Amino acid sequence: MTASIIRYTIVPVNPAAHLFAVTVTVSDPDPAGQCFSLPAWIPGSYMIREFSRNIVSLAARARGEVLATEKIDKATWRCAPVSGEITLSYEVYAWDLSVRAAHLDETHGFFNGTSVFLLPLGRENSACEVDIQRPRGERFAAWQLATSLSQTPALVRLGGQNVAASLADAGVSQKATVIPQSSVIPAETGIQPAVKQVNDFGLDPGLRREDGTLGQSPKQFGLFTAANYDELIDHPVEMGTFSYARFEACGVSHHIAITGRQRTDLARLCADLEKICAYQIRLFEPETAQAPMAEYWFLIMAVGEGYGGLEHRASTALICNRDDLPRSAGTKVGKGYQRFLGLASHEYFHTWNVKRIKPAAFVPYDLTVESYTRQLWFFEGITSYYDDLVLVRTGLIDPLAYKALLAETISKVTAHSGRQKQSVAESSFDAWVKYYRQDENSPNAIVSYYQKGSMVGLALDLAIRERTQGAMSLDDVMRALWLTYGRVGIGVPEGAVESMAETVSGLDLKAFFAVAVHGTQDLDLPTLLNHVAIDMTWKVAESAEDAAAVSIGAKIDAAPNHDARITHVFDGGAAQRAGLSAGDTVVAVDGLRVVAGNFEKRFKSYPVGATVALTVFRRDEMMNLQLTLAAAAAEACVLTLRATPPAAAVALQKAWLGSH
Repeated sequence: MTASIIRYTIVPVNPAAHLFAVTVTVSDPDPAGQCFSLPAWIPGSYMIREFSRNIVSLAARARGEVLATEKIDKATWRCAPVSGEITLSYEVYAWDLSVRAAHLDETHGFFNGTSVFLLPLGRENSACEVDIQRPRGERFAAWQLATSLSQTPALVRLGGQNVAASLADAGVSQKATVIPQSSVIPAETGIQPAVKQVNDFGLDPGLRREDGTLGQSPKQFGLFTAANYDELIDHPVEMGTFSYARFEACGVSHHIAITGRQRTDLARLCADLEKICAYQIRLFEPETAQAPMAEYWFLIMAVGEGYGGLEHRASTALICNRDDLPRSAGTKVGKGYQRFLGLASHEYFHTWNVKRIKPAAFVPYDLTVESYTRQLWFFEGITSYYDDLVLVRTGLIDPLAYKALLAETISKVTAHSGRQKQSVAESSFDAWVKYYRQDENSPNAIVSYYQKGSMVGLALDLAIRERTQGAMSLDDVMRALWLTYGRVGIGVPEGAVESMAETVSGLDLKAFFAVAVHGTQDLDLPTLLNHVAIDMTWKVAESAEDAAAVSIGAKIDAAPNHDARITHVFDGGAAQRAGLSAGDTVVAVDGLRVVAGNFEKRFKSYPVGATVALTVFRRDEMMNLQLTLAAAAAEACVLTLRATPPAAAVALQKAWLGSH
């Protein structure tokens, strides 16, 4: 007997109170008492987040009567035994403005399925249907919907408008083409006729709204389907009055929905993202250029200050500084826009690396408890290596800008002593309790599997290229992993990445991985970069007077008008030797009042070795400490192209970065 479809509805029932109302209906529940559970974490963010804490009310009904429910653990409810259909109704508080959970107010709504859709236990593989509704009221009538969920086919009629006038009103060039769709839609649905256009960039602006923005999402509020629960929760949803655009990459429609006030040049954004997406598709499928998804969505939240992303099988949720988005056509990519493109490139690369080429520990996901793997250095770190590399290979940035990005990452990795105590394999395994729960001692205790993992990717790529004389590269390893594991849906066992790299390259890489992945020694990047005609040096910090700069070996709260509160004390530094601790507030240096804004300036007039008197509060107790200033260590990595490099090194560099 085939199990019935699990039916959900979700309604932004009270945007001002940040409440989604959700129902889940099971027509053939467990006769012993159907249990429902919400995930404790979301794939891509390796921390137990306890999403069930946001459920504020819950009730069940069967045959028109209230059905008793019992909470049996932190995230699971059990209904009383009953024959026939049951419906569980509950409210979810949504006020987490991040890419990981759910957020709702009177300007927009966003949710990940892991935050809102309770799973009927035992029905993980049942097909799902969800009715996504807009908020009630005329003020929300203009809200649109953006998601990569598959929408139940609807009859749509496009017509009844002057096409030429619509094109002119939308500001679309005469080269634009109209995509005809001629079906009949019942009047009672309330869906309005629309015209869809595609301009030279593949931009799909729809009709111009009163606020001057363009965009009309092809998705409508209504019914969506998923093959199972895992698919249901892997397609985030954005709703509101966002800006919308579309482009094609290798024949696949890619959609952009930007929420938040911004003045984005959508045509330029489409053109640049198309380069990134098309390149990555061809990287994994050089012969077929076939993407693993039918469509893709970039769901972007533009804010005053923010940065982050989360990958999904056919979409990504991004949060960025609105000033990082492009505002005018041109070829120059500023630092802010470069940062955004790197983020988009990173999350798009995850379409293959971690969403389909995934650790065996994630096949299938168990979202109730931690899932341990020592491979996040590869799935996140190698993705971090490729994100900016794709930008230079596609010509969006030049090799000089790319070398500056590499130097910045190398500087960050080597800045703290945690890299000498934790390997990237250990960092991967301990992500649940260390990387995602950092504290004041983290710089002294852990290493980032993102940042050092990207350096491992750089080192591995350059080592393979040099030792095979350019015949093989990390690109070949990635394609082999895709064909062996990702394309066929098999999880990657622990250690399989290392063995695949050896098999593909024909090299013995055991010593490399022992140091780079399982050891805590610094990577021999100077030698490896030398093979591609790049010299690696370190810049020693200097004061304004060209004397040796001093270091106190601590970090303070960055807000300039705040007190000079110590947030981190670094191993072996002057602050640690003086007895300073995280949480201390320095109120005076040699009797002069200091705040965060002038804290570092106070020390610049002192020479290395000078001892200064600090007046410090620890909790509410005043302390007087003596701090002896140390010389600042070399802090900035510098990468430069060698003046007269050998031809072989130049050839390797061009093959690595692309011919730009």
